[in-house]
Amino acid sequence: MINPSASGWIAKFFAQLKNKLPVYANSHDFYRSVRDSGFIYGHVVSFSNIDAKETKGWTTEEITKVALLNTLYDVYRLVNKTDEHQVFIDSLITFYKEMTPEGFDFFKKVLPASSKSHQLEEILDERIQTNDNILSRSFSHILTNALLFMDVLAYRQYLINEDIPQKYLKKLEETVMSIVSLALKTKEERSTYDELLIKLFESSVRYTKFSKIDTDSLEKLELDYFASKPEKNYLLDMAGMAIWSDGKAQKTEIEFLYKLSEQMQMHDDIAAESIASFDVFIKLNRKGLPFFRYSNPVKHFYDHASQNVMLLINRNKNRLIKELSNNGELMLLLTHSTHRSLDEKEKKKIKKQLLEICKTVPSLTIFLLPGGSLLLPLLIKFIPQLLPTVFNENLDNE
Repeated sequence: MINPSASGWIAKFFAQLKNKLPVYANSHDFYRSVRDSGFIYGHVVSFSNIDAKETKGWTTEEITKVALLNTLYDVYRLVNKTDEHQVFIDSLITFYKEMTPEGFDFFKKVLPASSKSHQLEEILDERIQTNDNILSRSFSHILTNALLFMDVLAYRQYLINEDIPQKYLKKLEETVMSIVSLALKTKEERSTYDELLIKLFESSVRYTKFSKIDTDSLEKLELDYFASKPEKNYLLDMAGMAIWSDGKAQKTEIEFLYKLSEQMQMHDDIAAESIASFDVFIKLNRKGLPFFRYSNPVKHFYDHASQNVMLLINRNKNRLIKELSNNGELMLLLTHSTHRSLDEKEKKKIKKQLLEICKTVPSLTIFLLPGGSLLLPLLIKFIPQLLPTVFNENLDNE
């Protein structure tokens, strides 16, 4: 099984890939497959190269991280017509070194002596973490992942040109933001969805300020700069995400999409396909999309955090039980906490001793990060479920 949060997961990823060359007949087939997987929309629901059983129990961040690697590898195989994954790893590391903007250094935590696979694991892990604060990170990633496809487009350019065209990423990001801004201007009334969309895009970009976008027409965007089908399809789909509002679109919004398609010299069928694809994706996956649970941010945070905390506890169960067993006072306090309210002194003692234990278990150091203390009540809540039967029997007897 692949554990995307453990060292060595990339080696396991390449060891179990199902598909060999040829993967896609052309770039349009490639893009359609990526869009159907949900990666374009920032919510991955399937993988082309990985069995579904491998992904069971993965967090949203882990799914996104593997999906990013999988998509980058697919575009590498499409352009270079080779399966050489070691060469791919080398080229991807070089690419990220070239594309990394100032202030987003992926390599601060990478040791020079570490293997190339381990270096890439660190890079991908940093790439999907745009915020250091746990609370803000859980919110901003709701839509941030939709912009990760810009990495794929930039990598494609890198493979074709052997470097990234000057200012390519900045130009791509500014164009996406401008198109989203223009699409929203076509709406007669802005909904909660629209306002949230702006905030999420704003928190996700690296080079652009949404508030500084002042383009007033498609003609001024220099859309001929983007010549490939994946680039044009992506710009069209980002516009489609912006105008979508509970499956309803006004005439002016639909006309905007067709005008955008025309400006990029694309057939009307492509615009219709873009509209239909997103609408179908939402209808099929709405219940699982965090975006539509955002109406209560606190509930969203704790629902999301609970899953992650439970996963961390299960993965470190044996080590955690061992550490707890060596602390009789903490075990007693945890026992009491399940059937009575602890006083402030007892709560502080539990918090202090649990944090000391977290320092000894590497995967649990998340609780020591900024905002990590917010998750401690969840850790306390789940621990009794994992303790030995003797503990539970003692609990019942009290």
